[in-house]
Amino acid sequence: MKKKSAKIRSGLLAGGNWIMDQVKMIDVYPQPEQLANIRSQSQGTGGAPFNVLVDLARSGTPFPLYAAGLVGRDPLGKEILEICRHYKIDVRHLGATPKAPTSYTDVMTELGSGRRTFFHARGANALWDGADLDFQKLNVRIFHLGYLLLLDALDKPDARLGTQAARLLARAQAAGVRTSVDVVSEDSDRFARIVNPALKHVDYCILNEIEAGKTTGFKIRLPDGKLDTVALRHAAGALLQQGVRELVVVHFPEGAFARTRKGDDFWQPALKLPPKYIAGTAGAGDAFCAGVLYGLHESWDLQRCLLTGVCIAAASLADATCTTGVKALNTSLALARKFGFGAPLDGAD
Repeated sequence: MKKKSAKIRSGLLAGGNWIMDQVKMIDVYPQPEQLANIRSQSQGTGGAPFNVLVDLARSGTPFPLYAAGLVGRDPLGKEILEICRHYKIDVRHLGATPKAPTSYTDVMTELGSGRRTFFHARGANALWDGADLDFQKLNVRIFHLGYLLLLDALDKPDARLGTQAARLLARAQAAGVRTSVDVVSEDSDRFARIVNPALKHVDYCILNEIEAGKTTGFKIRLPDGKLDTVALRHAAGALLQQGVRELVVVHFPEGAFARTRKGDDFWQPALKLPPKYIAGTAGAGDAFCAGVLYGLHESWDLQRCLLTGVCIAAASLADATCTTGVKALNTSLALARKFGFGAPLDGAD
């Protein structure tokens, strides 16, 4: 009898936060007790699994996509399920509960700067623990979980592995599934307690520079706001030392950096986009993540994975919502030829 091989696995399962974003374009972020004007409003996808899966579907992935998580039995939950079905995302593991409403976020985006402020209602996401996932029967290649620090049931302690998220990821790896995580950017001291235990059961760790710094204790931005590439390398190395098995990828507005378990480093500048092109930055990190996961699933070389990530992220910036700006993969890649790249990053060829 042949042993089941990871090579025959296909598809990406994304679980975690399912959110409907209420995106409000405002003229200025107000001081307390002051007024700001809402110039326009739209609704779109939110949360790591929702954004990543829709970005992959819109990019035209040749492999199947699966959703896992929990929504409320309400209009927003129904809309999330309908959007997934529209994109042919398998929703058999995306449940609906009467115990909590569907999660939503008010995303306040400043016109001109694109800076965002989030007002989040955790809703049904707080209840999801992934207990229904049988990774032996799920024939997926990659399980992407996000966001750590924003999934109450999975952020809870586990006596043996540290957190419930760590236990869930360990189950996936034991079944031969590659695991990937993303983390929410929050101003807290919870990173070491909640994120670090999960890293021991992660193959691909994809974070932004704020999250990488918070998790490892390195300050990746200099006082003048410039990227500290030395600290960035140290942070990536620290994440690998904390247990990440294969790859750490850190993305930031200037581009991306990756370090492998073997110690190989890769740099990728972001596209040089004109300011008027950027309608909003919500979802850009998830779009980048989708591009990298696309390439990892297809076994592309890492430089191609990073290029795909920055191109899909650039596409997402054209719309104020998280995913509407993303088009077919060739269309996203064409943006690199149209706009070119920003300044080379330290250590780049």
